[in-house]
Amino acid sequence: MRVLILGGTTEARELAGLLAGEHQVITSLAGRTSAPRRPAGEVRVGGFGGADGLAGYLAERRIEVLVDATHPFAATMTGHAVAAGAAAGVPVMILRRPGWTASPGDVWHRVASLAEAAAVLPGLGRRVFLTTGRQGIGAFAGLDECWFLARSVEPPAPPVPRRLEVLLDRGPFTVAGERELLTRHRIDVLVSKDSGGSDAKLVAARELGVPVLLVDRPPVPAAATVTGAEAAAEWIRQRSAR
Repeated sequence: MRVLILGGTTEARELAGLLAGEHQVITSLAGRTSAPRRPAGEVRVGGFGGADGLAGYLAERRIEVLVDATHPFAATMTGHAVAAGAAAGVPVMILRRPGWTASPGDVWHRVASLAEAAAVLPGLGRRVFLTTGRQGIGAFAGLDECWFLARSVEPPAPPVPRRLEVLLDRGPFTVAGERELLTRHRIDVLVSKDSGGSDAKLVAARELGVPVLLVDRPPVPAAATVTGAEAAAEWIRQRSAR
Protein backbone atom coordinates (compact mmCIF):
# COMPACT_ATOMS: atom_id res chain seq x y z
CA MET A 1 0.00 0.00 0.00
CA ARG A 2 1.02 3.62 -0.48
CA VAL A 3 1.07 5.21 2.96
CA LEU A 4 1.56 8.90 3.69
CA ILE A 5 2.64 9.69 7.26
CA LEU A 6 2.37 13.26 8.47
CA GLY A 7 5.33 13.06 10.80
CA GLY A 8 7.89 14.82 12.89
CA THR A 9 7.26 12.79 16.06
CA THR A 10 8.98 9.77 17.55
CA GLU A 11 5.89 7.68 16.82
CA ALA A 12 5.95 8.70 13.15
CA ARG A 13 9.57 7.56 12.80
CA GLU A 14 8.79 4.29 14.57
CA LEU A 15 5.84 3.64 12.26
CA ALA A 16 7.86 4.41 9.14
CA GLY A 17 10.47 1.93 10.31
CA LEU A 18 7.86 -0.75 10.91
CA LEU A 19 6.22 -0.29 7.50
CA ALA A 20 9.20 0.46 5.26
CA GLY A 21 9.84 -3.17 4.34
CA GLU A 22 6.17 -3.93 3.67
CA HIS A 23 4.65 -0.84 2.03
CA GLN A 24 5.59 2.25 0.05
CA VAL A 25 5.98 4.81 2.82
CA ILE A 26 6.26 8.58 2.45
CA THR A 27 6.79 10.73 5.53
CA SER A 28 6.01 14.43 5.32
CA LEU A 29 7.91 16.80 7.64
CA ALA A 30 6.83 20.37 8.27
CA GLY A 31 10.38 21.70 7.95
CA ARG A 32 10.36 23.74 11.14
CA THR A 33 13.68 22.37 12.40
CA SER A 34 16.93 22.64 10.47
CA ALA A 35 18.19 19.10 11.17
CA PRO A 36 15.22 16.77 11.68
CA ARG A 37 15.66 13.10 12.47
CA ARG A 38 14.87 11.40 9.18
CA PRO A 39 12.64 8.33 9.14
CA ALA A 40 12.91 5.26 6.93
CA GLY A 41 11.45 5.46 3.43
CA GLU A 42 10.76 8.49 1.25
CA VAL A 43 10.75 11.90 2.90
CA ARG A 44 9.20 15.18 1.76
CA VAL A 45 9.57 18.53 3.54
CA GLY A 46 7.15 21.45 3.59
CA GLY A 47 3.46 22.21 3.68
CA PHE A 48 0.71 21.20 1.27
CA GLY A 49 -1.29 24.42 1.01
CA GLY A 50 -4.13 23.54 3.34
CA ALA A 51 -6.65 20.72 3.17
CA ASP A 52 -7.26 21.20 -0.56
CA GLY A 53 -3.56 20.99 -1.34
CA LEU A 54 -3.21 17.86 0.75
CA ALA A 55 -6.21 16.27 -0.97
CA GLY A 56 -4.57 17.00 -4.33
CA TYR A 57 -1.32 15.40 -3.17
CA LEU A 58 -3.19 12.29 -2.01
CA ALA A 59 -4.73 11.94 -5.45
CA GLU A 60 -1.51 12.73 -7.32
CA ARG A 61 0.54 10.16 -5.42
CA ARG A 62 -2.33 7.64 -5.27
CA ILE A 63 -2.07 7.42 -1.48
CA GLU A 64 -4.14 4.59 -0.01
CA VAL A 65 -3.79 5.38 3.72
CA LEU A 66 -3.11 8.72 5.41
CA VAL A 67 -1.63 8.68 8.93
CA ASP A 68 -1.67 11.85 10.99
CA ALA A 69 1.24 11.31 13.41
CA THR A 70 1.91 14.99 14.03
CA HIS A 71 2.39 16.60 17.43
CA PRO A 72 -0.69 16.38 19.70
CA PHE A 73 -0.95 20.19 19.55
CA ALA A 74 -0.82 20.41 15.73
CA ALA A 75 -4.58 20.81 15.64
CA THR A 76 -4.71 22.68 12.33
CA MET A 77 -2.75 19.97 10.50
CA THR A 78 -4.89 17.23 12.01
CA GLY A 79 -8.04 19.01 10.87
CA HIS A 80 -6.60 19.38 7.37
CA ALA A 81 -5.72 15.66 7.31
CA VAL A 82 -9.23 14.55 8.20
CA ALA A 83 -10.81 16.97 5.70
CA ALA A 84 -8.38 15.99 2.92
CA GLY A 85 -8.95 12.30 3.51
CA ALA A 86 -12.70 12.77 3.24
CA ALA A 87 -12.35 14.83 0.06
CA ALA A 88 -9.98 12.35 -1.61
CA GLY A 89 -11.70 9.19 -0.37
CA VAL A 90 -8.60 8.09 1.54
CA PRO A 91 -8.94 6.48 4.98
CA VAL A 92 -7.31 8.50 7.78
CA MET A 93 -5.81 7.14 10.96
CA ILE A 94 -4.61 9.39 13.81
CA LEU A 95 -1.59 8.21 15.77
CA ARG A 96 -1.39 9.95 19.16
CA ARG A 97 0.79 9.03 22.12
CA PRO A 98 -1.17 8.93 25.40
CA GLY A 99 -1.30 12.10 27.44
CA TRP A 100 0.13 12.37 30.93
CA THR A 101 -1.76 11.37 34.06
CA ALA A 102 -0.97 12.72 37.51
CA SER A 103 0.72 10.52 40.11
CA PRO A 104 0.65 10.88 43.91
CA GLY A 105 2.73 13.90 44.87
CA ASP A 106 2.15 15.82 41.64
CA VAL A 107 0.94 19.41 41.96
CA TRP A 108 -0.63 20.12 38.58
CA HIS A 109 -2.68 23.07 37.43
CA ARG A 110 -4.39 22.34 34.11
CA VAL A 111 -5.39 25.11 31.72
CA ALA A 112 -7.01 25.14 28.30
CA SER A 113 -4.54 27.34 26.41
CA LEU A 114 -1.19 29.10 26.46
CA ALA A 115 -2.99 32.41 26.97
CA GLU A 116 -4.66 31.04 30.10
CA ALA A 117 -1.31 29.67 31.28
CA ALA A 118 0.24 33.14 30.95
CA ALA A 119 -2.63 34.67 32.90
CA VAL A 120 -2.31 32.37 35.93
CA LEU A 121 1.47 31.86 35.90
CA PRO A 122 2.51 34.82 38.13
CA GLY A 123 0.34 33.44 40.91
CA LEU A 124 2.24 30.14 40.91
CA GLY A 125 5.90 31.19 40.68
CA ARG A 126 8.44 33.65 39.34
CA ARG A 127 11.33 31.42 38.18
CA VAL A 128 9.85 29.48 35.30
CA PHE A 129 11.05 26.47 33.34
CA LEU A 130 9.21 26.87 30.03
CA THR A 131 8.96 23.70 27.90
CA THR A 132 6.14 24.60 25.53
CA GLY A 133 8.32 24.60 22.40
CA ARG A 134 9.69 27.72 20.76
CA GLN A 135 6.40 28.63 19.08
CA GLY A 136 4.67 28.89 22.45
CA ILE A 137 7.20 31.20 24.11
CA GLY A 138 5.64 34.37 22.72
CA ALA A 139 2.51 33.85 24.82
CA PHE A 140 4.57 34.79 27.89
CA ALA A 141 6.29 37.85 26.40
CA GLY A 142 4.48 40.38 28.60
CA LEU A 143 5.34 38.80 31.95
CA ASP A 144 8.22 41.05 33.05
CA GLU A 145 7.81 39.97 36.67
CA CYS A 146 8.92 36.41 35.83
CA TRP A 147 12.33 35.00 34.87
CA PHE A 148 12.22 32.26 32.24
CA LEU A 149 14.42 29.35 31.27
CA ALA A 150 13.06 28.13 27.93
CA ARG A 151 14.19 24.90 26.30
CA SER A 152 13.76 24.33 22.57
CA VAL A 153 15.46 22.63 19.64
CA GLU A 154 15.75 25.86 17.62
CA PRO A 155 16.12 29.47 18.87
CA PRO A 156 12.78 31.24 19.39
CA ALA A 157 11.73 34.22 17.30
CA PRO A 158 10.33 37.43 18.83
CA PRO A 159 8.28 38.24 20.75
CA VAL A 160 9.87 36.63 23.81
CA PRO A 161 9.91 37.51 27.52
CA ARG A 162 12.35 40.27 28.48
CA ARG A 163 14.00 38.11 31.16
CA LEU A 164 14.68 34.97 29.18
CA GLU A 165 17.50 32.44 29.04
CA VAL A 166 17.28 29.93 26.17
CA LEU A 167 18.60 26.39 26.44
CA LEU A 168 18.97 24.72 23.03
CA ASP A 169 18.67 21.00 23.55
CA ARG A 170 16.89 17.93 22.23
CA GLY A 171 15.69 14.97 24.31
CA PRO A 172 15.44 12.36 25.56
CA PHE A 173 16.21 13.72 29.02
CA THR A 174 16.86 11.89 32.30
CA VAL A 175 15.21 12.44 35.66
CA ALA A 176 18.61 13.12 37.24
CA GLY A 177 19.44 15.71 34.58
CA GLU A 178 16.08 17.43 34.91
CA ARG A 179 16.33 17.48 38.69
CA GLU A 180 19.77 19.09 38.49
CA LEU A 181 18.49 21.67 35.99
CA LEU A 182 15.52 22.64 38.15
CA THR A 183 17.71 22.90 41.24
CA ARG A 184 20.55 24.84 39.59
CA HIS A 185 18.18 27.48 38.19
CA ARG A 186 16.04 27.61 41.36
CA ILE A 187 12.91 26.86 39.30
CA ASP A 188 9.67 27.27 41.26
CA VAL A 189 7.17 26.46 38.49
CA LEU A 190 7.27 24.30 35.36
CA VAL A 191 5.13 25.13 32.31
CA SER A 192 4.50 22.49 29.66
CA LYS A 193 2.00 21.20 27.15
CA ASP A 194 0.41 17.79 27.73
CA SER A 195 2.42 16.27 24.91
CA GLY A 196 2.79 12.81 26.42
CA GLY A 197 5.90 10.71 25.94
CA SER A 198 8.92 11.00 28.21
CA ASP A 199 7.96 12.62 31.51
CA ALA A 200 11.39 12.99 33.14
CA LYS A 201 10.79 16.67 33.87
CA LEU A 202 7.46 15.86 35.54
CA VAL A 203 9.08 13.23 37.73
CA ALA A 204 11.81 15.68 38.71
CA ALA A 205 9.21 18.35 39.49
CA ARG A 206 7.29 15.87 41.66
CA GLU A 207 10.41 14.92 43.58
CA LEU A 208 11.30 18.57 44.22
CA GLY A 209 7.76 19.72 44.97
CA VAL A 210 7.72 22.09 41.98
CA PRO A 211 4.19 22.88 40.73
CA VAL A 212 3.38 22.21 37.07
CA LEU A 213 1.22 24.40 34.85
CA LEU A 214 -0.02 22.02 32.15
CA VAL A 215 -1.79 23.06 28.95
CA ASP A 216 -4.45 20.55 27.87
CA ARG A 217 -4.51 19.10 24.37
CA PRO A 218 -6.91 20.33 21.70
CA PRO A 219 -9.72 17.88 20.86
CA VAL A 220 -9.11 15.22 18.20
CA PRO A 221 -11.47 15.11 15.17
CA ALA A 222 -13.60 12.02 14.59
CA ALA A 223 -11.32 9.45 12.96
CA ALA A 224 -9.76 6.08 13.69
CA THR A 225 -7.25 6.72 16.49
CA VAL A 226 -4.48 4.58 18.01
CA THR A 227 -1.88 5.36 20.66
CA GLY A 228 1.26 3.55 19.48
CA ALA A 229 3.27 2.74 16.36
CA GLU A 230 2.74 -1.01 16.68
CA ALA A 231 -1.04 -0.57 16.82
CA ALA A 232 -0.91 1.80 13.84
CA ALA A 233 1.13 -0.70 11.81
CA GLU A 234 -1.32 -3.47 12.63
CA TRP A 235 -4.28 -1.25 11.59
CA ILE A 236 -2.61 -0.68 8.21
CA ARG A 237 -1.75 -4.36 7.79
CA GLN A 238 -5.36 -5.33 8.39
CA ARG A 239 -6.51 -2.88 5.71
CA SER A 240 -3.95 -4.20 3.23
CA ALA A 241 -5.15 -7.75 3.82
CA ARG A 242 -8.73 -6.95 2.78
